[in-house]
Amino acid sequence: MTEDLKAQAIALYDRFTHEGMPRRDFMARMVALAGSAAAAEALIGSIAASPAAAAIVPADDRRLTTADRTIAGTRAYVAEPRSRSLKPTVIVIHENRGLNEHTRDVARRAALAGYRAVAPDFLTPVGGTPSNEDQAREMIGKLDLAAASAAGVAMLRELAGSSRGGKVGAVGFCWGGAYVNRLAVDAGADLDAGVVYYGTAPDPSQAERVQAPLLIHLAGLDERVNRTGFPWVEALRAAGKPVTFQLYDGVNHAFHNDTSAERYDKAAAELSWQRTLRFFKRHLG
Repeated sequence: MTEDLKAQAIALYDRFTHEGMPRRDFMARMVALAGSAAAAEALIGSIAASPAAAAIVPADDRRLTTADRTIAGTRAYVAEPRSRSLKPTVIVIHENRGLNEHTRDVARRAALAGYRAVAPDFLTPVGGTPSNEDQAREMIGKLDLAAASAAGVAMLRELAGSSRGGKVGAVGFCWGGAYVNRLAVDAGADLDAGVVYYGTAPDPSQAERVQAPLLIHLAGLDERVNRTGFPWVEALRAAGKPVTFQLYDGVNHAFHNDTSAERYDKAAAELSWQRTLRFFKRHLG
């Protein structure tokens, strides 16, 4: 696959998964781009996240304990290191496909770094994340975002009572990155640190409301997100807010997601995760 074909296919897939392009139009344009229906299906498979991809941290890793719980009315997957108690908490917020196995895997990675990792399912109010990813995206698109943000604030407050030092941070990817931006606006001092991976941003006028330190990771090729992300970073800086900004040149949206063969960038993913853990260490302990 040429780089130009790859770029066009990724941009088209992004329009389908994030901007509401009808599936029929998406498939017709992908077939035209790839040259045949079979080639289009193969191309989509290489871009889309694969639910069958192997986890980096296995679900049965003996260094961890895991459980499904309900926290402040929201169902969540919780992973913790066996060797510690009263840990700081990191909330791991899913992409627009809901709480799936990849997000659970990322939560386990945070737990191996010493945190109690809580991965909420913000589709709880509408029955929880379905197995069909297209259906999950449709459900995410219909969520009451104000209610979803309020659920996150309630979760922050409940978790603070059982976290070491009462500290709770959040990291989110794609839809979850946008959620962390919104949570930073709505939660005030209840959020101790937030990490945003390629998430769209609020109106820059909301920057004054942010109290938590933020680390924002953006992908150089992600024009859709960067249209709001760049002004958001500038507004945070202008407002004197504690923001750290990292731009990863030459990589695509979802570069951290190792289940997407064509969009995953191992070097950027590993570097950004190292930076994320250092950030949490500094602000959460």
